[in-house]
Amino acid sequence: VQAGRHVFSLDFRGHGDSDRSPTGYHWEGFADDVLAVIDDLGLAHEPTLLAAGHSKGAAALLLAEARVPDTFARLWCYEPIMVPGKEPLEPSLDNPLSAGALKRRFVWDSPDEAFAAFSAKPPLNALTPDALHAYIEYGLRARVDGRYELKCLPEDEAAMFSMGLAHSAYQRLDEVHCPTVIACGEHSNAIGPALAEQLAAQLPDGRLEVMPGLGHFGPLEDPDAIVASMLWFAAATA
Repeated sequence: VQAGRHVFSLDFRGHGDSDRSPTGYHWEGFADDVLAVIDDLGLAHEPTLLAAGHSKGAAALLLAEARVPDTFARLWCYEPIMVPGKEPLEPSLDNPLSAGALKRRFVWDSPDEAFAAFSAKPPLNALTPDALHAYIEYGLRARVDGRYELKCLPEDEAAMFSMGLAHSAYQRLDEVHCPTVIACGEHSNAIGPALAEQLAAQLPDGRLEVMPGLGHFGPLEDPDAIVASMLWFAAATA
C-alpha cells in the first residue's frame, strides 16, 4: 500500500474461508481458482498487474498462464513446486508431507496457545511474528465449543500434498511467455538454487533470483526483502 500498489489475495479451495473441494485437490484445480478470481476482478491482461505466488500458489499461477496465455503481464514465483520430467508423477499419499499433515494437531484452546505451539518448532518458527499472527488470525476458525481449529483440515492438506508433483506445470513452462521471476531461498530444502535455475531456464523470459539467508518460507521470513524484489521487478518490466 505504501508503494502505491493495491493488493488482492485469494483463498484457494479448501483454504481459509473457501469451501472444501468436492472433487479432490488436483493442482490443476488451483489454476482454475486463480483464473476464476482474475476473471471476477476483471484483471486479465491488466498491464500493471504483478501476480505473485509462493510454493503451490506459484505453481498455480504458472499453470494458469500456460492454460490461458497473456492473462498476466508478469509473474513473480517463489519456489513453485514441480520437478523436471517428461511427464507428471503419479499422486501419492505415501510421502512425508502428507503423513505429517495427517498427524498435525489442528485444535487449540485459544489463538495464543496456537501461536506458542507454532513458534516453538519448525517449520513455522521461521516466520516473523507478524506473519505468524496473520496465519493464526486468518487460518483458524472459532468452533462452537469455544476452541479454535485450522480452516484447512488435515485430510485436505494431506490430499493436496499427495498431488504436489502430479501436475503439468514443469512440462508447460515453455508456454509461459510473460516475464517471470523464479525466486528461491539460498538455504531452501524444497526448490533450492540449482533447481530454481533449471526452472527459470525453461521459461522463454525467465530470470532467477536467489534470496540470501532464506528458506522455503522466505516470503514469511523476510517480507521486506520479498516486497522489494517484487517492486523492482514490476518497475523493470513496466
